[in-house]
Amino acid sequence: MKLPPKPRTPSWLLYLQFEANPFAYMDAIFKRYGDIVMITLGSTPIVYVSNPLGNKQIFSNTKEITASGKLNQDFALFTGNQGVLQLDGLIHKNRRKLLMQAFHGTRMQACGQRICELTEKIMNQQMIGKPFVAYPIIEEITLPIGIEVVLGLREGEIHDKIKHLFVSMFQLEQSKLFQFISKLPLLNQDLGRWSPQGYMLHLREKIFELLYSEVKERRRVADSSRTDMLSDLIFAHDETGEPLSNEEVRDLLLSPIFAAQDASATAISWSLYWIHRLPAIHKRLLEELDSLGENPDPMSIIALPYLSAVCNEALRIYPTQLFAFPRLVESPVEVMGYELHPGTVLISNIYSTHQREDLYPEPKEFKPERFLEKQFSPYEFLPFGGGSRVCIGGSFALFEMKLVLATIISRYQLELVSKRPERPKFGGLICSPASGVNMILHGRRKHQEQSKLSVFSSV
Repeated sequence: MKLPPKPRTPSWLLYLQFEANPFAYMDAIFKRYGDIVMITLGSTPIVYVSNPLGNKQIFSNTKEITASGKLNQDFALFTGNQGVLQLDGLIHKNRRKLLMQAFHGTRMQACGQRICELTEKIMNQQMIGKPFVAYPIIEEITLPIGIEVVLGLREGEIHDKIKHLFVSMFQLEQSKLFQFISKLPLLNQDLGRWSPQGYMLHLREKIFELLYSEVKERRRVADSSRTDMLSDLIFAHDETGEPLSNEEVRDLLLSPIFAAQDASATAISWSLYWIHRLPAIHKRLLEELDSLGENPDPMSIIALPYLSAVCNEALRIYPTQLFAFPRLVESPVEVMGYELHPGTVLISNIYSTHQREDLYPEPKEFKPERFLEKQFSPYEFLPFGGGSRVCIGGSFALFEMKLVLATIISRYQLELVSKRPERPKFGGLICSPASGVNMILHGRRKHQEQSKLSVFSSV
């Protein structure tokens, strides 16, 4: 047995190459070394896999390969020490099951009309003829919906404070200054609220305090008729039959809100870019949406095949999450014919899997029809990760993505400001459009029921 191929380039230089252009770096690594490669950081061997069979082995083998929560400790700044990312084993399984209740089919359906109405409300606030950046506008939809699903808050002082704090934290985390300083240990220190790291910790503390207070208050006036995630957790019991502590409930709420804010807004912004960059796709999507009539039911919208294909292709070409959460080899195991030793970290490379020409011919091209012609396995198409760490809200994110896009495309005339290709930007886990997607609103669109017109014209 042998180890996976390993670049001779020093790890520090590989790191700089990745930081300079992660997408060109991953394309080059795949071209030179194939779909499994080992890189050593310090004394830890890290193996990246971008092969469907390898992905299946990683996600399916839970005996020798574990989804260890300790590998996700870097995210504790945003998710708390008892967030679902940091949990293991039976505790992790129990908490995932509790959180999943909020994304049950009937609850999603009840939220559908709200998503469409809020989308229209936010879009109606944009000035005709004035350029705007799509990402923060979409965030004005996805973050409130996330707060509503997770906390059951639609408006009010607490809702507004939570929304403001999450937006502030995300803007700071995405700023060039913070990202630069975070890579320099000597500068990445808490020097008080006037330093980037100090201000980030201040925002974190405020979010934690506000959520903890909300948990306490909701437990005090517990209402079993409510159907939000917070209510589910307040009435839930852990694997031993004991109620969850207020601290754990607070920590479990953080990841779903961040995901609703960031990942969903990113995926929708990318979709708006591709749809308006490629006229043929825009035209075909409009025809499909118009076939539903003036005010379609949300459940009819999400069933549209071409809309689904467009969303899937947007998640394929630049997945919001470039890598699945890491796994740890606990005992000797064979993956793709290579022997991996205990202590090795295994990471499924989602981006490179989605760029395989044998799976997706012309992978750099945006072609939604590929999802109409073939059904891909969860090891070939994995925009939300896989296995026990697959994104809890993945199905809801896709549901929301379809409804927001359908509302915007069918009701508004938009255009990209620039003809230049949008660059991807990687930060943390998220692959977002570098410019946020600059657009112009030309006005509301007059609905055309194409299917009816074609019938009348043929009579």
